[in-house]
Amino acid sequence: MDALNHLMTGFAHALSPENLLWALLGVLLGTAVGVLPGLGSSMAVALLLPITFQLDPTAAFIMFAAVYYGGLFGDSTAAILMNTPGQSSAIATAIEGYQMARRGRAPQALATSAIGAFIGAILSTTLVAFFSPAIIDLALQFGPAEYFALAVFAFLATSAVVSQSMVRGLVALCVGLVISLVGIDGISGAERFTFGMPQLFEGFSIVTITVALLAIGEVLHVAGGHGGTESGALRRSGTPWLGRKDLRRTLPAWMRGTLFGLPFGVIPSGGSEIPTFLAYGTERKLARRRAARGGAPDEFGNGAIEGVAAPEAAGSATAGTAMGALLGLGLPTSATAAIMLAAFQQYGMQPGPLLFERNGDLVWALLASLFIGSVMLLVLNLPFAPLWARLLLIPKPYLYAGITTFSALGVYAAASAMADLWLMLLLGLLGFMMRRYGIPLAPVLIAVILGPVAETELRRALAVGQGDVAVLFDSGISLALYALIVIVLGVVTVNRARAARAARAQVSAPHPAEKV
Repeated sequence: MDALNHLMTGFAHALSPENLLWALLGVLLGTAVGVLPGLGSSMAVALLLPITFQLDPTAAFIMFAAVYYGGLFGDSTAAILMNTPGQSSAIATAIEGYQMARRGRAPQALATSAIGAFIGAILSTTLVAFFSPAIIDLALQFGPAEYFALAVFAFLATSAVVSQSMVRGLVALCVGLVISLVGIDGISGAERFTFGMPQLFEGFSIVTITVALLAIGEVLHVAGGHGGTESGALRRSGTPWLGRKDLRRTLPAWMRGTLFGLPFGVIPSGGSEIPTFLAYGTERKLARRRAARGGAPDEFGNGAIEGVAAPEAAGSATAGTAMGALLGLGLPTSATAAIMLAAFQQYGMQPGPLLFERNGDLVWALLASLFIGSVMLLVLNLPFAPLWARLLLIPKPYLYAGITTFSALGVYAAASAMADLWLMLLLGLLGFMMRRYGIPLAPVLIAVILGPVAETELRRALAVGQGDVAVLFDSGISLALYALIVIVLGVVTVNRARAARAARAQVSAPHPAEKV
C-alpha cells in the first residue's frame, strides 16, 4: 500500500501540464532519432544531456525516460522497414520483421512491435514500482562466474536454435567471437588482430558491425538479384490492424517475451540482446514443434509474427527493469542507463537504495512517467503504423540507395572516422557472403556484443579463484545455467535427428500411384 500511495503521488506530479509536455517531446524525439540507422535512444539522451542543465530535475528525467522508450520503438521501426536496427536491442526484431515487410505485412509488423513494447513496458514498470527489493536481491546474486555462464548459454542457445544447421550456427558464432577480439585488450593492454593499424586499436564499433552486416549486406544481396522489398507490396497487405488470427499468435508470444526480459534488466549482461534472442529462439522452437505435430506451418525465416512480438516485449521489459536497477542499485545495465546515471550525478544525486528516501518525489514521478510515456507511444504510433509502412512504396532503387546513404551517415556520425566507412564496406561484403551461403547472422551479432563481456567475466572469475577452473561451477546459478545448456542442446539434437529420419522415410516411401 505504501508503494501504491507513493505511485499515486508520482502520477500527481507527472500529470502536470509541464511534465506531460516534456514527456510528449521526449517520446517524439526518441522515436525520430531511433528511426535513423546507427543512432538510438542512448545517443538521443547523450545529445540532450548538455541542454537540460536549466530544467527542473523531475522534468529532465521524465524527458530522458520518454526518449529512452521512444528510441526503442524507433529502433524497431528502422529494423522492420529497412533491416537496419538503430541499436542492438532491435536486431532480433529485424530477422522476422523485415521478412514481414517484404511480404507486404509491414503495418502488421509495426503494430505488433508497438503493442509488444507497450505490454513489456507496462508489466516491467509495475514490477519495478512494487517489487524493487526483490529485483535488487536478484541482481546481487550474480558474480563473474554467473555472468560468464549466462553469456555461454546465450552463445550456444542462439547458435543451436536460430540456425537450421548447428554447424553453421557455430561457424557464425566463431566469426563473431573473432571480430570481438579485434583491438586493445582491456585488461593486459596488448594489441590483438590489429595488424599494426591504429584505426583498429579500439576494435569494431557495434554500430558499424550492425549496420554493415544487416543493412549493407542486404543491399548487396538485393543488388546481386537475390530478393528485396517489392515496390507496391503494401497495396496487397490488407488491413493494417491485427486480426483475430494474429492476436491468437502474438498474445502468448508477448507474454513469453516479457517473462524473458524482466530478469535481464537488472543483470549487466550486455543489455537486452540476450533476452531478445532467447525470446526469438524460443518462439522458433515452439513453431517447429507445432509444425511437427501437424499444427500451423512454421513461418520462421519468412516473416513469422511471433518472431516480432516476443523480442519486442522482451526488449521493452528489459528496459523497464533496467530503470529499477539504475534507481535501486545505481547499476547501469545499458548504454542509455549509463548516460542517465551521469545525468543523476550532474544534478548532485547518486542512484541507489537511499535515492528513494532522499529524492522520493523525483523517483516516483519518474516511475509514473514511464507508464504515461508507454501510453503516449502506443497512442501516437499505433495509428501511424500504416503511414510508416508506406516508406516501402518507394521504388526499390531509391529505397536501397537511401538505406545505404543513411547507413553511411549513421556510421560516420558515431565516431566521425572515414576508417569506419571502409570497415562498414568490408563487413557488408562479409554479410553478403554469409547470406549467399546460408550462414545465419544472429550468432555473429550476439557473439560480437557478448564476447567482450564473456571474456572479461571469465578472467575475473579465474582471478578470484586463483586459476582454479572449479570456481566457474561453485554457485547454484552457474550449475543451473550449464544444465540448461545441456538440456537445450540435447533437445535440439534429438528433434533434428527425428526430423531428418522423418524426411528420409518420406523420400523412401513409395508414391501412392506406384502402389498396386
